[in-house]
Amino acid sequence: VQLQASGGGLVRAGGSLRLSCAASGRTFSTYAMGWFRQAPGKEREFVAWIKWSSSSTAYADSVKGRFTISRDSAKNTVYLQMNSLKPEDTAVYYCAADRDSDFPRIRAYAYDYWGQGTQVTVSS
Repeated sequence: VQLQASGGGLVRAGGSLRLSCAASGRTFSTYAMGWFRQAPGKEREFVAWIKWSSSSTAYADSVKGRFTISRDSAKNTVYLQMNSLKPEDTAVYYCAADRDSDFPRIRAYAYDYWGQGTQVTVSS
């Protein structure tokens, strides 16, 4: 399984970015996908989760109402639409795959595969 994250960049506060995570290597119908982020000097934290088969979603309180996770089965790609960005959203964002969970997992160790990360920087 390979995960390729992209879409990061530099944006001003209040702006938007859309991250993509292209997945390859197998069928993902039983998988769940997560987005995490890690700021300098901080632990990796959960951002959002989606169950591939049902599109059920879950979000961290800090991003609820601003971020939206979605998936495109035809493209084997998961997206994270980020609106109303704040400087505190600055971090490296990672996508991750969980082979078999039916409920949101917010701990990084629960995920089986990881992408390489993409930098998001929000200026004030």
